[in-house]
Amino acid sequence: MTTETAAQAADDLLREVLDRQDGAPDRLRELLRGAVRHLHAYVREVGLTPEEWTAGIRFLTSTGQISDDVRQEFILLSDTLGVSSLVESLDNAAAAGATENTVLGPFYVPGSPARDHGSSMLVDDDPGDRVVVRGTVTDVDGRPLTATLDVWQNASSGFYACQQPGRQHEANLRGVYRTRTDGTYELRTVRPTPYSIPADGPVGAMLRAAGRQQMRPGHVHLMVSAPGHRTLITHVFDAASDHLDDDAVFGVRHSLVRSFEPDETGELAATFDVTLVPSHEPRQRTG
Repeated sequence: MTTETAAQAADDLLREVLDRQDGAPDRLRELLRGAVRHLHAYVREVGLTPEEWTAGIRFLTSTGQISDDVRQEFILLSDTLGVSSLVESLDNAAAAGATENTVLGPFYVPGSPARDHGSSMLVDDDPGDRVVVRGTVTDVDGRPLTATLDVWQNASSGFYACQQPGRQHEANLRGVYRTRTDGTYELRTVRPTPYSIPADGPVGAMLRAAGRQQMRPGHVHLMVSAPGHRTLITHVFDAASDHLDDDAVFGVRHSLVRSFEPDETGELAATFDVTLVPSHEPRQRTG
């Protein structure tokens, strides 16, 4: 088969596969056709061999096999390829005045315990410095909101509680806080430290093969919600942390970096104000 004939056959195959999606509902059809076009273009661009295709299938299979209720290797794969960050960026309403968002990460666990204003979410012993994160949750016009903040982070050991069942208390460094009537919130925790993403699975092997590092900078996760407003998934990054410039999952936003400095009581504290946009704000489609 000549190169010209092979190219024509590839074009014909693509057209046929695209046509097979015509019976799908509008948005599903758009998603499927887009995926098909880009997958076929990738195969043609890199000249994918059958052996490489098989290796890719094995990689995806092992990614699924290592995933469970606690560990989501596919989210980790998406994170390390920058896809999660891209999705969040395209969905970001910062142009309308919202606090910038970032990746959810693979370690979010629903059902964290409710915690009082100003209380610590540290349950276990931890050698890390104690810090305070405080701020105000408002709408785009500066009005205080009655909001819920679902917060989680890793221990100074570098692991989240869900990664170490039986070693960390399941509620360690997890908590749900609520704002006061003036929109303020305050929580106590340990200073976040850099940590390695899980590197004992297929994603870790991929990073090593590509000569990439596997560290994330120190950060605290926040999922902030309020009635009538879009839920925000974001981080507070420690300005003194390593790996702010080479985060393994491309999640750092400079607007989210904060310094922990002694406050009037001597506690290390950072102020992180949050702005939410109305839930009816239209999503901005890009590209």
